[in-house]
Amino acid sequence: MNGLSANVVFEAGFFSSSPVHVALVAGGMVAVMSGVVGVFTVVRGQSFAGHAFSDMDTTGGSAAFLLGVGTLWGFLAVAVAAAGAMELLGVERRRGRDVATGVVLGAALGVAALLLFWDTTVSSTTGATTTILFGSLFTISGATVPATVAFSLAILAAASVSYRPLLFSSLSAEMARVRGVPVRLVGAGFLLMLALAVALSAITVGAILSTALLIGPAATALRLTRRPAAAMGAAAGIGLLGVWSGILVAYDSAQWPGHHGWPASFCVVAVIFVLYLVADLQGWTRAKRTATGQDRMARGG
Repeated sequence: MNGLSANVVFEAGFFSSSPVHVALVAGGMVAVMSGVVGVFTVVRGQSFAGHAFSDMDTTGGSAAFLLGVGTLWGFLAVAVAAAGAMELLGVERRRGRDVATGVVLGAALGVAALLLFWDTTVSSTTGATTTILFGSLFTISGATVPATVAFSLAILAAASVSYRPLLFSSLSAEMARVRGVPVRLVGAGFLLMLALAVALSAITVGAILSTALLIGPAATALRLTRRPAAAMGAAAGIGLLGVWSGILVAYDSAQWPGHHGWPASFCVVAVIFVLYLVADLQGWTRAKRTATGQDRMARGG
């Protein structure tokens, strides 16, 4: 009975498939890291910057395809360059961050359009645009897994070391500055972490959808708890659940009779979106019950 139930959930070959193994390891590691960084991103109000980095990554991915190197390195190179450019243009104040982000984003997208054009006309590469924009967990090269895991662990370590000053400056930059926290330096360091996190997410779900993996689990977790540490743990778990469930659904759908399968990136984002809706519904229900209870107490009084 148990074996029959497992076969219903997991199609044949799921646990023995090498592409699935790579997808589970790389996607899972990136999901955990993105959940942690995503909470800081939402708290700091830098979701627009995260979205901008995801768009800019199309430049790195398209350049990598054109040069014949791994897209991971293209994503990472552009992430570092974009973070540096935004820092030089000014990121200390929120308005300055948005202006700097918009300027760099516009320039990067212009270059990306040119490179994608060359990818499809000059280069013999096929499927470059789809791979760059929407990713493919099942085509991740096993050779990129060590680098993906190493960068993810490095970002988690940096977030752990800078947790207190980063959280303090995120909640109140003025108070943190009075207490001696180097707010500008901390902000620049986080901007680099954010850029790298988005670049790694682009490997799993593509440049366009990488923001969903960064923001979705974090926003869901913050609907469940307002404690930063707890929210980070919840976001990491939600991201991991979303990626692994998405991989399973994508793999199973490809085995269904008369069905070509659903893209893994779509499945991952869909699961994360559903989880957010569930958390939002729970939050709304809880708030309604609280308001009803207070109203009854007021009437009783």
